[in-house]
Amino acid sequence: MKNAKRISLAVLSAAVLGAVVLGVVGVATTSHPHQPSSLGAARPVNDLLAVLDQPGPVELESVASSDWAVDRSGLINLKHPTAKAAKLEDGDEPIQVFFHALRHPTKGLFIVDTGIETALRDAPEKAAMQGIVASAMKLEKLKVHQPLGEWLAKQPQPLAGVFLTHLHLDHVTGMADVPAGTPVYTGPGEAEARAFLNVLLKPNTDRALAGKAALSEWTYAAEASGLFEGAVDIFGDGSVWALWVPGHTPGSTAYLVRSTKGPVLLTGDASHTRWGWEHDVEPGTFTADGPRGVDSFKKLRAFAAAHPNVTVRFGHQH
Repeated sequence: MKNAKRISLAVLSAAVLGAVVLGVVGVATTSHPHQPSSLGAARPVNDLLAVLDQPGPVELESVASSDWAVDRSGLINLKHPTAKAAKLEDGDEPIQVFFHALRHPTKGLFIVDTGIETALRDAPEKAAMQGIVASAMKLEKLKVHQPLGEWLAKQPQPLAGVFLTHLHLDHVTGMADVPAGTPVYTGPGEAEARAFLNVLLKPNTDRALAGKAALSEWTYAAEASGLFEGAVDIFGDGSVWALWVPGHTPGSTAYLVRSTKGPVLLTGDASHTRWGWEHDVEPGTFTADGPRGVDSFKKLRAFAAAHPNVTVRFGHQH
């Protein structure tokens, strides 16, 4: 991970110095325990295609937990010829921080990503995101609409689990509002991904995950020639699929939900913005592995183009 929505050069220098002092080549994303997931089974993507057009059983609700603004260069590759031709320049790009609620008729209530924790609005000194990281992430530009904790308190059923697209702070900060012991799922390699900046970011991520169950990592079976690098049928009924789209982070995961209103693709940060998606311009500097991120971005767009009945919801824009 190069960045978690714009860390300043001063912060970068501090992180590098910290890593040198620690005598390591980068630091893991989190010290929270992790394990292979016992939920879901790896299946060929063709199995997904076989049920894609059938009516789905899952009620899906996407909630804009907050508005925010971050550097456009992190969200969109401004060096891309199309971005240059459009004369896009760096500056604040308006975005949202989402969580998505999945109500399965027999498995219960799950969320994809976590929005914003209540303390970040009401008691920032107690929030998971603190100190120099909070300052560098421009939280003064954050306008909270619906903290996860407030939303959960209104639900008639308990939260059965959390599906994460990846472990960047803006996707896990709402974890502080998740009840203790709740199962949490993410892609392979997320917890152990190493970066110099994690010297600063790791304590924040650990605070967000504190008290939660061990991270369960999807057990993908790699498909070298498949539509994606791997797919997991989460509930075994073809209703919700985890799709391995590495690049932004090693375990970045998109989710395909066969909802009651049709199939919906939640891209996570494999595609942050509507402009980038519509103009075939991949994400920018917030992506750890640029070439691999481009490959995943292209695969998602090809999938959506081949199946126009699929609604696409991007990582940070409506």
